Amino acid sequence: MSATETAMSALERNWGMVDKALEGVDDAMLGDRLNEESNSMGWLVFHMNRIVDRFVHTWCQDAPQLWAKDGWHQKFGLDDDDNNTGQGWTKEQVADWQLPPRDTLIGYYEAVKTAARDYLQSLSASDFERQLNLPPRPVASIGNFLGVLVFDNCVHGGQIAHLRGYYKGMGWFL
Repeated sequence: MSATETAMSALERNWGMVDKALEGVDDAMLGDRLNEESNSMGWLVFHMNRIVDRFVHTWCQDAPQLWAKDGWHQKFGLDDDDNNTGQGWTKEQVADWQLPPRDTLIGYYEAVKTAARDYLQSLSASDFERQLNLPPRPVASIGNFLGVLVFDNCVHGGQIAHLRGYYKGMGWFL
């Protein structure tokens, strides 16, 4: 199995789990937080996809992110800052964040998944070796950064599935 097939297999399984976890979940459930130290399912979907959008577009292709290019930032009521992914937000920022309508959240998720699939499936073995210099991170290959992306995506997918189970019971597993 190639590196592309391995990465896509992990991402597709994770996205499938998230898709199932989001079935039948309404806006109220998407926005609910277990406590003031927790993220909501909706926030996790937002953050997970901001990371993928930045990785695929800004970091790997030096191209505009869907976030700004397609006006998703406006639909989310946020700025078009490429680095505003939710990473590093305080609990107050998470609490103040206004969840967009479910259709907007899922629309961005679907658009990012499609773009990620298209890009990742186009990579050759040599593409995985291309070095990215993204200060303050150490210089690393696309393959190394992709490993981090897959890990991050699966962690957040698991959190979304866990919250689905907490609020609605089983139904998140493929």
